Amino acid sequence: MKNYYIIILVALFFSCSEDLEEMNVDIKNATEAPAENFFNNAVKNLSDTMSGINYGANGNPFNTTRLLVQQISSVTYNEGTTYYSNFTWDEVYMDILNNLKQASDVIESSESLTPENANQLAIIEIVEVYTFSKLVEGFGDIPYSQALDVDNISPEYDDQEVIYADLLARLTTAISALDEAQASWSQDILYGGNVSNWKKFASSLLLQMGMRVIDSNPTLGLDAVTTALPNIFTSNADIAEIEHLGSQPNTAELYTDLAVGNRRDFVACEPFVDYMNSLDDSRRSVYFQPVDGTEDVYLGSPSGLVVGYFDYSRYGTLFYQPTTPVILLDYATIEFLLAEAAERGIAGVTDAEEHYNNAIRASFEYYGLGDDADAYLATPDVAYTTAPGTWEEKIGMQKWVALFNQGLEAWTEYRRLDYPTLEAPPESFVPTVPVRLTYPISEQTLNRANYDNAATAVGGDVLTTKLFWDVN
Repeated sequence: MKNYYIIILVALFFSCSEDLEEMNVDIKNATEAPAENFFNNAVKNLSDTMSGINYGANGNPFNTTRLLVQQISSVTYNEGTTYYSNFTWDEVYMDILNNLKQASDVIESSESLTPENANQLAIIEIVEVYTFSKLVEGFGDIPYSQALDVDNISPEYDDQEVIYADLLARLTTAISALDEAQASWSQDILYGGNVSNWKKFASSLLLQMGMRVIDSNPTLGLDAVTTALPNIFTSNADIAEIEHLGSQPNTAELYTDLAVGNRRDFVACEPFVDYMNSLDDSRRSVYFQPVDGTEDVYLGSPSGLVVGYFDYSRYGTLFYQPTTPVILLDYATIEFLLAEAAERGIAGVTDAEEHYNNAIRASFEYYGLGDDADAYLATPDVAYTTAPGTWEEKIGMQKWVALFNQGLEAWTEYRRLDYPTLEAPPESFVPTVPVRLTYPISEQTLNRANYDNAATAVGGDVLTTKLFWDVN
C-alpha cells in the first residue's frame, strides 16, 4: 500500500511540474518567430542599409557611396568625402543575411514543404543573392561560404569572381524555382507576396549582374543576360522599392538621418548640380531645394570642403518625408542596360536610342515630371544622336543623374562605365576617386589571417584596387 501512494505522489509531482513549466512561459516574448518575420526584418534592414547616409566606425559600408560619386557632399564632417571613413559590415551580415538564413531555417525545419514554401525559399535566395552581390561589388573577396556559420568566428574569404559566378547560378536556379501559380509570403513588404513581380525583379537583377561581368567574363555575362531578357521590368510599376510607414521604427532611413537627426551637413555636390544646371534638368526641384533666399537657384558645394551649409542646395523635401520609398532596382536602370546591350550587339537587343530614351522618360515619370521628358530629350547635349562622347559617356552621364539616391549603384556604374569624369577633392586620402571599399578595421584584429590572405588576393586592401569586373 505504501508503494501505491509513492507512485501517486510521483505522478502528481510530474503533473504539477508540467503545469508550472507552462505557467512560466513568457507569451509576450516569443522564443520562436515565423519565417516571414525574419524575412521582412531582413528586407527592412536591407532598405536601411542601402539608403542611409550616416557613416563612421559604426556605419554600414554603403553610406559613403553617394559621397564618392559626388552626388552629395558633406560640408561639416568631410571624412567621407576625402576617403578617411571606416565602418563595419556587421549589419549586412547579421541584420540582413542572418535574418534570411533564420527565415530559411524555419521553413526547412517543417516536416513537409509545400509549393508555397518552395516559392518562399526561392524569394529568400533572391534577396540573399542581391545582398551578397553588393558586398562583392564593393569589396571584392568577402566571407561567403563560411560567412553564416555561427560556430565559425573567423570565416575564410572566398574569391570574388568565384562568388559572383555562384551567385549568378543561384539566382538562375531561384528564378526557375518560382511557381507563379502558387502563393508565397502573405505580407512581404517588397511585393506583397506577388510571385510574378518577384520573378521580374530576379530576372532584372540577373540582367544587371550579367552586364556587370560582361567585360571580364563575356560568356558568363552573355548567358545571364540571355536568360534574363524574357521576363525583365517593362515599366515603373515593376520597380523593386520598399515603401515605408509614417512612424518610427518603420520610416525611411534617410528621413531618420536627415529629419529626425536634424542633420545640417549634407548638400548637393558641385559636379552633379552643375551638370543638371547645364541641361536645365527639372529633376533638380525634386532632388534638391533652391539655395535659401532664392526661388530657382541650385548650387552644389565643392566635394570635400568644409563650407557653409545654408550657402548650397539641400536635399529636396521628398527625402524629408518618412514614407519615401527606397529603390533596390528600377526600370530606368534596366532600360539603360538594354541601351548598352544594343550598343554591344548582345542577345539580339537593338535600338540603343529607344532604350536610352525610355530610361530617361522612366526617371522623369517616377518623380512626377513626365511632361518634361520630351523637351529634355530634345536638348542637343542629351539627345542620343547629338550628345557628346561615346555610348559609354552618353549612358554613363544620364545614368549618374537617374541614379540619384541610389548611391551604391551610381558609384558602381561610375566605376564600370568610367563616366562621369570625377576628381578627388583636395587633401584626400588617395588622389583619385576610390574604386573599392576597404575592409572593416575589425577584420584586421578579429580575423587577421583570413584578412591578410584576402588583402593579398585582391591586390591590396586599398581604395585604388580595381575589382575583377572593372577591367577598363
